[in-house]
Amino acid sequence: MLKTIKKGAAAVGLLAMFANQSVWAALPIPVAPSTAPAAGDWIALIQGYIKDGGLVLGLAIAVLGFLWIAYLGFAKFNEARQGKAEWAEVGVLGIVGAVVLIFASYLLTEAAGVI
Repeated sequence: MLKTIKKGAAAVGLLAMFANQSVWAALPIPVAPSTAPAAGDWIALIQGYIKDGGLVLGLAIAVLGFLWIAYLGFAKFNEARQGKAEWAEVGVLGIVGAVVLIFASYLLTEAAGVI
């Protein structure tokens, strides 16, 4: 019984494959880079995509930096609660971490304008 069902499904599949109707996918139009090059200017198009990719990569690295500083802050806070570190160390880490994050944000903003 199971063999007949499999053979029938295979026959239906073959018939569907050889049907005369063609199927075309309606593909979406690709998004142009932020530089918006003129039509037909492939070099500017590639440069725009590289620029956008660099910006995304820089933002991803900055997000990893934010997460790392947050992790260090939570770890130092936990150590201070357990008595292994002083609360002043938590405060210093918070201030230094905030300065580093502000500086990283500034560098990202400046780099986005240069590229």
